[in-house]
Amino acid sequence: MDDRVPKALIGNPQRQSVKSMGVIPDTPSIHPIDRHVGQQLRIIRIHSNLSQTELGKLVNLSYQQIQKYESGKNRMSASVLYEIANCLNVPVSRFYDGLPQLGSEPVNSGLPEIDERIAYLATSEGRRFVEEILRLPPRLRTRAFALIQVLTVDAA
Repeated sequence: MDDRVPKALIGNPQRQSVKSMGVIPDTPSIHPIDRHVGQQLRIIRIHSNLSQTELGKLVNLSYQQIQKYESGKNRMSASVLYEIANCLNVPVSRFYDGLPQLGSEPVNSGLPEIDERIAYLATSEGRRFVEEILRLPPRLRTRAFALIQVLTVDAA
């Protein structure tokens, strides 16, 4: 063995992993605007009845890349945002709806989060829930609503 290799790294079963020693930095946080634009993308895509795979094919991206855009982990370039907006038949400005006006408040102070209810409805589970509820006759819908209210009181 080379004498320059520290003995602590050679055959030491008790050595710590690089990550646990704090050498690898934590992943940077997602910028609030990237998160907002991603949430808007998800809502618009679902409203357009497209899966991540279908949208990805329309703009020559993988569904994984669409996922990263929706979560805000990856930023969309201007050209990608423009292509996606055209495929979804919305103006580019639609992705920025709900952001504070310039000069009104600092962006990093916390953007108004998309309402939790809307975010839930944008999930596949939320959509299935609404679709199933709407299949019920009105009287059963009212009873299902009453049951949900009782369950939420019990859960609190």
